[in-house]
Amino acid sequence: MSGDPNGSSNVEVESKYDVDDDTPLPDWSALPGVTRVGDPEPRDLDARYLDTATADLARAGIAVRRRTGGPDEGWHVKGPLEAGGRRETQWPLEADGDSDADPVVPPAVQDAVASIAAPPFTPLARLRNHRTAYTLLDADGNEVAEFVDDRVRARDERRGVESAWREWEVELGPAGPSDDAGRAEFFAAVDAAVFAAGGRHAASGSKLARALGH
Repeated sequence: MSGDPNGSSNVEVESKYDVDDDTPLPDWSALPGVTRVGDPEPRDLDARYLDTATADLARAGIAVRRRTGGPDEGWHVKGPLEAGGRRETQWPLEADGDSDADPVVPPAVQDAVASIAAPPFTPLARLRNHRTAYTLLDADGNEVAEFVDDRVRARDERRGVESAWREWEVELGPAGPSDDAGRAEFFAAVDAAVFAAGGRHAASGSKLARALGH
């Protein structure tokens, strides 16, 4: 997969958890470097995923989506797992014009996956997510990580199957540990806090995989 100069790219380092509808939020006081939790920020997200009829993107571990809502709305290409995370490249919604009803993958995004797949791309799944985000901050007010509490409604567009669930994600921020040992210590503490609250490791590697029954 090749990048596009007009897209912004970063590697997401995160951990995902399954939780019940009534699971209380974790106590983050024992997380290394975290001194306080920011105020809750509600976000309503609507993501449409697309692929070829023969699932060329999925077989390569790549997801293409158009998402509205939240600070990173736009077109996203998420790559396979690398260096402990997944590389995500993003383009603004302006790249596709008004395609709210029937998303059409814009040329810049098509170019980014050209070595893997070619049009036509058709709807794969739709995920609507009521998210509450919390910034986990250090003593100087810098973002160590972001914690999100997601309540998801999904539809597998090709099978017509709908599902709903709740999950948590913790993603490292700019002030998070950058070395392997520091990251391992941090996420071990995240695990401990989540498990104490009643959460468990996610059974699926992504929301898309869960929506598709994988």
